[in-house]
Amino acid sequence: MSELRRTPFYRALHRPSLIWGGDRQLMLSALFMSAILMVVSMNTVSFVFGLLLGMISVYALRRMAQADPLMWQVYVRQVKYAGYYPPFSRPFRVAKTARVY
Repeated sequence: MSELRRTPFYRALHRPSLIWGGDRQLMLSALFMSAILMVVSMNTVSFVFGLLLGMISVYALRRMAQADPLMWQVYVRQVKYAGYYPPFSRPFRVAKTARVY
């Protein structure tokens, strides 16, 4: 009874879902958009532009996921709640408008 009970904490249950090191949803949408651009146009200029766009998006999304794997979810939640949060730095600041927050 002197030893504490140990509960295993499996890494797969809380690990962020990443593909190629970037956020799964953003990575798939960026690669599908570049693939659609390359396939639909069927010329060399659009193929090169789609390939370049895909490589740049993979690089940018990997950098974003290295900084914070949940950055996209945090940003979406922040935009969703933007109308709820009062735009004041301190709770005791006096509002200049009559709007009640």
